[in-house]
Amino acid sequence: MLPKSNESSVLAKHPEWIQNYIDSAEKQQSLYKRTLFIVVLSQIFGGAGLAAGITVGALLAQQMLGTDSFSGVPTALFTLGSAGAALFVGRLSQRFSRRTGLAAGFLTGGIGAIGVVIAAVTNSILLLFVSLLIYGAGTATNLQARYAGTDLANARQRATAISIAMVSTTFGAVAGPNLVEIMGRFAEKIGFPALSGPFILAAATYILAGVVLLVFLRPDPLIIAKAIAEAERKTKNNFSNKASNALSLNKRGVAAAATVMVLTQLVMVAIMTMTPVHMGKHGHGLSEVGMIIGFHIGAMYLPSLLTGILVDKIGRISMAIASGFTLLAAGVLAAIAPVDSMLILTIALILLGLGWNFGLISGTALLVDATNLSNRAKTQGAVDVMVALSGASGGVLSGIVAAHSSYATLSVAGGLLSLILIPVLFWSGRTTK
Repeated sequence: MLPKSNESSVLAKHPEWIQNYIDSAEKQQSLYKRTLFIVVLSQIFGGAGLAAGITVGALLAQQMLGTDSFSGVPTALFTLGSAGAALFVGRLSQRFSRRTGLAAGFLTGGIGAIGVVIAAVTNSILLLFVSLLIYGAGTATNLQARYAGTDLANARQRATAISIAMVSTTFGAVAGPNLVEIMGRFAEKIGFPALSGPFILAAATYILAGVVLLVFLRPDPLIIAKAIAEAERKTKNNFSNKASNALSLNKRGVAAAATVMVLTQLVMVAIMTMTPVHMGKHGHGLSEVGMIIGFHIGAMYLPSLLTGILVDKIGRISMAIASGFTLLAAGVLAAIAPVDSMLILTIALILLGLGWNFGLISGTALLVDATNLSNRAKTQGAVDVMVALSGASGGVLSGIVAAHSSYATLSVAGGLLSLILIPVLFWSGRTTK
């Protein structure tokens, strides 16, 4: 068992350095901005690590296993690994601090990436599968880092804070796929398989992200936010029945948030996973795969600033519904794209990323709205477990569906599935923002 951090252990005592933040709105705002800056820096590195598995994970499995039927297994494994890591990171953050949980997650993901490289060199399928599970910790942490920016944000800043954290991922996530060929050549020069190159990059960037958070995320925003909330509770003795009812209704908010994020993750992962395999079958090279996945990942993160503003301005539910229709359009367009048309397939993958972006930011904002600081990090981790498991399911099923039917069938089915979130949102609309 890990020892409690000094920051966590002094929370109940409210020493002078914490009391200074409780008493000063200016210091709170300063820490809020500093936290966002550190999260942005870590997300730039984390985004590059995330992109490796997305871009070449399926191709590496296809090469090592010699069949397309299991091409979705790498995505399933690292998303399954991210499920366990999401729970671990969430609980670690709740008990100790955001800094502890996030740093541990990124460092673990870096170790997993090193394992994938070794597996590729030794041609060990077992080590590949185990390492991909561990590598998934980086994926989970990359997503959970978005919550750190919301700890000191008010209700009207939350989606914007989420979006700032996410848009910073774009720099690394877009650069990562476009470095596939360069990293492949580097790997070959040192005697490693070309497809291990992106995972060498992932190992370095995940470890850098963890070090940045471990060293610089001080004071911890969750520790300060808990202290502020505790002080506010002590000065208010009007916790009425109305407030109690509002808290009970938050269960609908959690359910709606989980549904939005689970469905958008499932659809996005399923279609995205099989796109490189689909392209490879029809003569597209590794550089073309890297380019189209780069555009896709850019669409997942780059629009975040605008999305966050829209979520805060026009509402969580409206943007979540927009997510469903955008994913439907992506699925239909991917299905009808001619096999030699990079343009149409690129547009489809951009829409797929954009639909995921709408869903993740609106769903995250719904979840933060529906929780309080006494259970927020743990609940966020639990919901992210479901999100990761849905991604794992999408990764496994995508290979099976595409192998026994077609990429077009997979894409249309995914688009239609995303529409399920709409009735759930209408059900929850009376009680969530």
